[in-house]
Amino acid sequence: MHSTIQKDEIVRLLEEIGTLMRLAGENDFRAMAFDRAARTIESLEGDISQNIEKRTLTDLKGIGKSIADDIYTYADTGSVPVLDKLKERVPDGVITWLGISGMGPKKIYKIHKELGITEISELKEKCIDGSVAALSGMGQKSAEKILKSIAWMEQFSERCRIDEADAIAQLFLTSMQDADGVQQISVAGSLRRANETIGDIDLLIAADDQFTGSLMKRFVELETVVEILGQGETKSSVRTQEGRQVDLRIVAPKHYPAAMMYFTGSKEHNVEMRRRARSRNYQLNEYGLYHQNDEQQADFDRPLDAGDEAAIYKHLGLGYIPPELREDHGEFDLAADGKTPELVELSDLRGILHAHSTWSDGKKSIREMAQSCIDRGYEYLSITDHSRTAAYVGGLSIERVYEQWKEIDRINDEFAKNGTPFLILKGIESDILSDGNLDYPDDVLKGFDLVIGSVHFGLDYSPEKMLERLKNAAANPHIHMIGHPTGRLLLNRNGNKVDLHQLIPFAAEHKTAIEINANPRRLDLDWRYGKIARDSGLLSAICPDAHTIEGIEHVRFGIGTARKAGFTARQILNTRSIDDLIKWLRQKS
Repeated sequence: MHSTIQKDEIVRLLEEIGTLMRLAGENDFRAMAFDRAARTIESLEGDISQNIEKRTLTDLKGIGKSIADDIYTYADTGSVPVLDKLKERVPDGVITWLGISGMGPKKIYKIHKELGITEISELKEKCIDGSVAALSGMGQKSAEKILKSIAWMEQFSERCRIDEADAIAQLFLTSMQDADGVQQISVAGSLRRANETIGDIDLLIAADDQFTGSLMKRFVELETVVEILGQGETKSSVRTQEGRQVDLRIVAPKHYPAAMMYFTGSKEHNVEMRRRARSRNYQLNEYGLYHQNDEQQADFDRPLDAGDEAAIYKHLGLGYIPPELREDHGEFDLAADGKTPELVELSDLRGILHAHSTWSDGKKSIREMAQSCIDRGYEYLSITDHSRTAAYVGGLSIERVYEQWKEIDRINDEFAKNGTPFLILKGIESDILSDGNLDYPDDVLKGFDLVIGSVHFGLDYSPEKMLERLKNAAANPHIHMIGHPTGRLLLNRNGNKVDLHQLIPFAAEHKTAIEINANPRRLDLDWRYGKIARDSGLLSAICPDAHTIEGIEHVRFGIGTARKAGFTARQILNTRSIDDLIKWLRQKS
């Protein structure tokens, strides 16, 4: 057996088999069996290798003998015949269709089989010439949506989500940071600025000249590298197995602060920084900050003391501008008096306000989610399972709401008796209906500690209708917070067309918060609305929308978005103590 086999690896294997079965047109019940097995293993506590070694996978509910044998074969040989055969039957081109928003395996199989096409270019042609619309169950609207989704996917084909880029970057950092000669190492570029999506991944190392050759050799020979795009003394570029480009630059330690600023960007921020330097008769470049000579060029014999980035900003009469703000999006105004507001930090968060449990579509019980929060040092958790309109993900009927409240009361009583300083709040993520109302009567809504109102259907409403819908929701006295306000899915689906410049001040006026959904697939509220949010006094919360224990960690991506928006801890609800939070929640109701 492969000693390095992990639970997640088996989950991905089973999910891939189930997906390819549907793409091959096989019986859906067989594909569902692999889906169920994947969910079983995903929720398994501990190491799966013990079950594999002892051949006890069939003891787990949801895993039959055939699937267990497939897993054993994979563990022993690194491959599994059923998957190999499916890959032979399903063209690679058809598999890429899965990246098209709204194109599930069944729809893909139907179009592929009936039109005999495999490439996205062919799919576009068939949508344009009416062939797709003519298929039973499709129609012109379906064809138009497919075309829009393809255009969206192609626009961002060279980018990835921040969590995907971060995982790759951390692998490189871990592999390089202990190498001989490394004095400092960091990510740079858009990843350091916490952008929602990332193109190339930039790394920067401070090292003396005698180490650059060995460091570059180590970099290009890392296991994850599949292609060397370029290799030099100070810069090398590689392609990873995920298809991402990673660039490494090595600079002399004395140049590291200026290089970090330069290679972090953004381009627009750097242009303004250089302009400010020139206005003071300085020259700023990737090597440092220098006095100008008579030709108004950098006098490299007269550098200004710049031991870190903060020193460079100080020389230019600015407070330190954190990387997340460096977009030339108002940050110079924030730092103009030599001080920059202290932005919210991950350590400021005291609780989690948007999380799901097995009562709806979460993967862990309320107790497990609470314990995970306790283990991370949080003081409270609001369980916000889906409401009854979202029956497709186990939304709660009114009867089940009352049952869940009893369970929360029991667990909270146990915590109190055990002296555990932690509180579970009774929350709900209630669907905002077409008219802006919620899908529970007022007497039920009053019983929740926290109500998040979210739009999950009708995302294609006109801007006017969507604004009216969300304004009605924000004015509802029972709603504390609007969840993922645009409903966007990064690199997959554009959000609704609500005018946030109107919604944000309206929500602030009605003391309704708008969350920053920290799931890296969303990061919604968009940071670009930070100024109007700050000016209007909008409150927000950094919410992981966690469906798993691991999902709680997504708050760190939400912190990046909040910092890009210029938010301080005072503007984030879940930096408050439980007493202050409850006081705010009750005054809103």
